[in-house]
Amino acid sequence: MSETKSVVKFGTDGWRGIIADDFTYANVRVAVAAIANYVLSHEDAKAGVCIGWDTRFGSQSFARVAAQVIADAGIPVQLAKDVTPTPALSFAVRERKAAGGVMITSSHNPAEWNGVKYKASYGGSGKPSIMTAIESYLDKPLAKAATPASITEVDFLPEYVAAIARFVDLEAIKASGFKFLLDVMYGAGRGVVAGIFSKADIPYTEIRNEINPAFPGINPEPILPHIAETQVAVVGERCDAGLVTDGDADRIGSVDEYGNVVDAHKLLSLIAWWLLERKKWPGELTRAFNTTKMMDRIAAKYGRKLNEHGIGFKYVADLMLEKEILVGGEESGGIGISKHLPERDGMLNSLLVANVMADEKKTLGELIAALQEEFGEHQYGRIDMHISEELKQSAISRAKAGVDEFAGMKVLRVETMDGIKFFLDNPEAKTKKNAAETWLLLRASGTEPLLRVYSESCSTESVEKVLKSATDFVNAGKA
Repeated sequence: MSETKSVVKFGTDGWRGIIADDFTYANVRVAVAAIANYVLSHEDAKAGVCIGWDTRFGSQSFARVAAQVIADAGIPVQLAKDVTPTPALSFAVRERKAAGGVMITSSHNPAEWNGVKYKASYGGSGKPSIMTAIESYLDKPLAKAATPASITEVDFLPEYVAAIARFVDLEAIKASGFKFLLDVMYGAGRGVVAGIFSKADIPYTEIRNEINPAFPGINPEPILPHIAETQVAVVGERCDAGLVTDGDADRIGSVDEYGNVVDAHKLLSLIAWWLLERKKWPGELTRAFNTTKMMDRIAAKYGRKLNEHGIGFKYVADLMLEKEILVGGEESGGIGISKHLPERDGMLNSLLVANVMADEKKTLGELIAALQEEFGEHQYGRIDMHISEELKQSAISRAKAGVDEFAGMKVLRVETMDGIKFFLDNPEAKTKKNAAETWLLLRASGTEPLLRVYSESCSTESVEKVLKSATDFVNAGKA
């Protein structure tokens, strides 16, 4: 009789599953046992493991199960007393010199999901080599220690809050007179930036800050349609920007003073520009394969190298540990500043956006307009296609076989670093100053049953046209 394998699989940033279906106590034990085996074999296990949990259904209970597995293996555990954002857990791992960290969260996924993230001793996502090593221990037995190690409940927030508050100029933000809308999407960021602003006497309104594991009406992901309420609130509360964090508060989204969504690509570009132009800090830039090429133009202006990498923040963390990286980011709102942590941090980035506004004396909308004027109009769109595995594989194989055009635009070249990316000859680009390149990317998700379709171009109309053509191409594979 063959050995039964668990359903646990570590993707770009850990393992996720549907609660009570595959995300069960038994499978959490399997995932955490693999982490414990890795720590025992590759890290200083005596340094212990920090464990955090978010606002999702059962997160605290799953965290306690994880703590018991690790402690039973003889590894001391520091367990969060209360809801903890992922960046605060990562910060605690590094500052407390722990062997690693476990975060119970599934970030931006719908309410029925939960997950296990691993944070390495340096305070960031596990490098690809670490995640591969952890996965190699799945379904391997974990020896129990003769005496279980201790489980100590701690508050990870105070030291983290003090660190991100020191990172920005709160006096300048206060003096600007700008008012901010903070939307924590029922997630773990509740009260963090609000608490900093309150103490500094900076005007703000915080919404969706109660704990509600159902995430009523939304997925806690800081993009449309889930931030429609933010758009309304920014205008209604007469704020100069809306700053949004996802379920575990490691990602940022935003809305300008008119209620227009400012996507993560523009925020990454804005923060990179400000750090280069005003702070003049050293270091190279990074961006994921599915992220704006405006970053390439900013890097070129300031004579910095631009590193392009696979999708998933672990690739950013990997580069930050190898060389001097100023800032790195990904399409879904994960932006990391290496002077802080080799980790994405939605709360720090919210503070940074407020700081940029204060220094430049411009609202968020005015800042983005200036950025587009200097580096060319870059617009972006993404469609998540929940389709059958058969149709998904059909689309990928047909794309790999070669496509001549999308939306009447000739394919100029193809790149396959992570998914299949088509660069298109867009006639509209010839009519615009400094127009963005037009590209389309097809990528099968590593953690969810879907195909993601991304596009960037020189106008929103052009993006919509390309995305429509791409979805038609995918659906053409239906029997």
